[in-house]
Amino acid sequence: MPAKHIARAFRNAMPTREGLANNRFVKPVAHRVLAPELWRFTRRSVPRGVALGLLVGIFFLIPGLQIAGAALLALPFRANVPLAAAMTFLSNPATTPFILAASYYVGATMLGRSGDMSQVMALIHNHAGVSEWASWLFSSTAPTLLFGLAIVSIVSAAIGYLLSSWLWRSRMARKWRQRLHARDVVGEKASGDEFALREQAS
Repeated sequence: MPAKHIARAFRNAMPTREGLANNRFVKPVAHRVLAPELWRFTRRSVPRGVALGLLVGIFFLIPGLQIAGAALLALPFRANVPLAAAMTFLSNPATTPFILAASYYVGATMLGRSGDMSQVMALIHNHAGVSEWASWLFSSTAPTLLFGLAIVSIVSAAIGYLLSSWLWRSRMARKWRQRLHARDVVGEKASGDEFALREQAS
């Protein structure tokens, strides 16, 4: 998929200020989440937003809490709020089974224990609420899967942070090269015009 299509998909996934303001989890601190400085795209806020979005989106697979969690975590970390919220959409119905499978494998391998993943899949399939997920935390599968999710989400966040930082620097460097090139072209044209005027005068 071309880069412009990816960028357009993320722009479409980014929440609006009104949408976040009306989110029941965000509403109590909406005035802080909607602060203009948290909606600017800078070399510091963008990588932080990407990392936080991946961390929350992968670890908290409960729909409705992901966007709110990413937005709230953006406050202390001074991360870009809309980008953090948009990155949570990388965990969606199409990718969740792969995330769970990878996390369970990591957790089972590192902890040396197994569990019953059918409970988790049933909760996801039935769109379980917070109370049902809270009850699942006491199951034998929870420690294995949660440990694996923590590892996968932290590693993904670190990779996202480094990759977005590199892409941001590359983008800025490309813009500077374009500006310098345009300045050189203007300078060469001005020099050529000045030389032509001197030739005509002589």
